[in-house]
Order: sequence, then structure tokens, then C-alpha cells
Amino acid sequence: MFDFKLPDLGEGVHEGQIVHVLVKEGDALAEYQPMLEIETDKAAVEIPSPKAGTVAKIHVQAGQTVKVGHVLITIDDSAVGVGPPPKAAVQPAAAPTAAPARPAATVLTSSAVAPPPVRAAAPPVPPSAPPAKDGPVPAAPAVRKLARERGVDISAVPGSGPGGRILREDVERFSAGEQVARTATAGPVLPPAGGELPDFSQYGPVRREPVPQIRKTIARQMTRAWLNVPRVTHGDVADVTDLERNRQNFNAALEPGQAKLTITAIVTKAVAVALRDFPVLNCSFDAATEEVVYKDYVHLGIAVDTPRGLVVPVLRDADKKSLPQIAADLHAIAEKARTVKFEIADLRGATFSITNVGALGGKFFTPMVNFPEVGILGLGRAKLEPAVYEGHVVPRMMLPLALSFDHRVVDGAVAARFVSAVIRSLENPLRLISLA
Repeated sequence: MFDFKLPDLGEGVHEGQIVHVLVKEGDALAEYQPMLEIETDKAAVEIPSPKAGTVAKIHVQAGQTVKVGHVLITIDDSAVGVGPPPKAAVQPAAAPTAAPARPAATVLTSSAVAPPPVRAAAPPVPPSAPPAKDGPVPAAPAVRKLARERGVDISAVPGSGPGGRILREDVERFSAGEQVARTATAGPVLPPAGGELPDFSQYGPVRREPVPQIRKTIARQMTRAWLNVPRVTHGDVADVTDLERNRQNFNAALEPGQAKLTITAIVTKAVAVALRDFPVLNCSFDAATEEVVYKDYVHLGIAVDTPRGLVVPVLRDADKKSLPQIAADLHAIAEKARTVKFEIADLRGATFSITNVGALGGKFFTPMVNFPEVGILGLGRAKLEPAVYEGHVVPRMMLPLALSFDHRVVDGAVAARFVSAVIRSLENPLRLISLA
């Protein structure tokens, strides 16, 4: 018998929620056959079998939250022989090698041909325990690097992962706690979740449902952003009458299969170029070291509404792309997000975010800064409004813009200038052609 445990699905991912169980007890299994779908950190992941055999026992059910190392399925491999596990299965998670460029997660798709390394096939993980002071500290290379950057003695950090493994979140919490003890200028430490609720059933019927993993992730991130970012929102409007006319004319001349230009694509291009002139909005604030981390690249997070919740996939090097290329990339990003065919790495690395609620209605709102970024631009619904144009009151297409920013780093005057730069590009469509 072989107990298959939840494998390590990528840096910083230590739990997931079972979405579907794809096999039944008694089913025959082929090697790499998908057994489960798990939602973890906004990405849905297919978990394949590391070996052939028969499903002897299923230990989990849909809706259950499990941690790395939790036994998922027991496989009877006696009929096919017990072969050595895949090479990746015995590779220590904290081996002293360079951190992988992409998390070891697979895309949720029925036609996946390259199964992920089944690292869960490693020997059973002992219960969580603090690392031995005289032995190697169980932590991935990227976690060790984070500890060095923050000046943290990693051997002093309590690990919350299986076997006492130290996770990125452990280092962040430890670092924040140390900083608060040293100085009152650091960002606040996240408090324990919630408080005790009253008994609502005394007032009428109630029901409880487990929170989906994606909603847990959103809740944690929003709480983190609210507690750490002193947010201010600057609002303005852009006259996009000429832009909208040109956009529609451009789309009408496209060949079949070419991606249409959207307002979001055009704003994305204008924002990407403006960020080169306003690098203070393309940075992060390190409260622990009291430093500003400027990024010499422009990766834009684009908020996408999906049936499972809000996700923010990243459009990389947006400032170097043409408008048609941005339109095509955004179309592909939105499709991957809505069908959940993306990897966890697709959601990481943004330097600034854009969110468009115009299709749903609404004018001004206060978008939440996606920590550790320092700015996010929200777009409202563009509609015809009476406006003074060339000395006459005429109907003009007006687009509301709302920039939320981290006031620790960005002053109000800088935010106003940034939004004005974006508006200049939107109100002068020919200028967009020269933006590169």
C-alpha cells in the first residue's frame, strides 16, 4: 500500500481545497492519471497519480481543506510491483539549489500532457516540529534568500509547514514581529483571524458553508493590504470621445481572428508608459528596512472577474508592447483566467494593477491597493455626459478614473500628475501611436 500525500505545489503554497475527486475506490490507476482537482492560491491544480495501481481508499472529499503532507489517497500497488518513485519525488524541498523560476504546479486542463513532479511521493513527513538547532534548517532556497534580505536568523524562525518546514509566511511574520519590537514605524502585524461570533440561530434559521480556497486567499490579501497600506484615492475623468470613435473604426477593419482593441487595452498601454515617467508608482515600500524597492520593469496586474472569484493575472513588460500585442495578450489572459487554465506563477510579479468595473456599472470607487504594490488604477463606466467642448455644451464620452495609492511612498501631487499623464494619452489618440 502506498499513501499518496498532498505534494508541494510551489513556493509559499502550503494548503489547498479539494474541488473534485476524479476517481473512486476500486478504480484502476495508470501512472500520471489525474486523481484530484485542488484549488490553491487562486489556481486550480490537477494532481496525478505517481504510480499505477488500484485506489484502495480515498481520505478526502470535495470542499475539504488539506495541507501539504496530508494523506489524500491510498494506492494498492502490489499487483504492479513497487517501483522507485519519480526522481523529483525524492528530491529534498530545501535542497541548496537555485529557486525554480516557476512553481511546480500544473494547469487545470483535461489535455495536460506534462504532469508535475510528484514530490509528495517522498517518505512520510513527520509531524510539525521546530527545526533542530544543530542540523540543517528545513526551508526552500527562496525562503532562505528572503530571510537574508530581511536580516532574519532563519534558525530562529518557527516553521508552520510539514516537518517544521519554514515557509515564506513564517519569515514574513517573524520579520514583522521583530520590526515592531524595534520600532513603531514598521507595518502592523496581522492579528489572528476574526473574533467570536454570536449565536445567530437564536434569531432564525442559519446555514454554514465552507469558504472556498480562493476566497480565503482574497480575504487574507485584503486584510494584509488594509492593515499595511495607508491608502488614498485620487479621482478624475478623461474625455474619450475621439478615442472611442477611433477604437470602433479600428476594430471594424480587423481581420477575422484578430483581437479587438478594448478600453482596458488602451488604458493599459497609457499606464505602462506613464509608469516609466513616474517610477515611484512602480515600486514597493519595505517597512522592515525603511527602503523603497524600485523595479526596472513594468508588469501590470489585470483584475479579472471569474466564476470562482477575483484573480489578477500579470501582463509582463507591458511598456515594451504595441497596442495590438497588448490587446491580444489581454484577450488570452482573460480567457485563461475564466477557464482556470493558468499557473500560480501567472498571478505573481505585478508592479502595478488595473481594474475595470465599467461593464458592471458604477462611476467612482476606491480600489484596494494590491500589496506589496503601491498603486492601482480603477476604471468606471464610460458614458455620454454634457460637457463644455470648444465653448459649447455638447455630449461627450467621459471615462472616470480612480487611482488608489500608498501614501507612505506616493504624495497626492504625484498621483494627480500621473493620472493627468494617463488622461493626456487617452484624450490624444494619435499620441498613443508614438508610445513605445
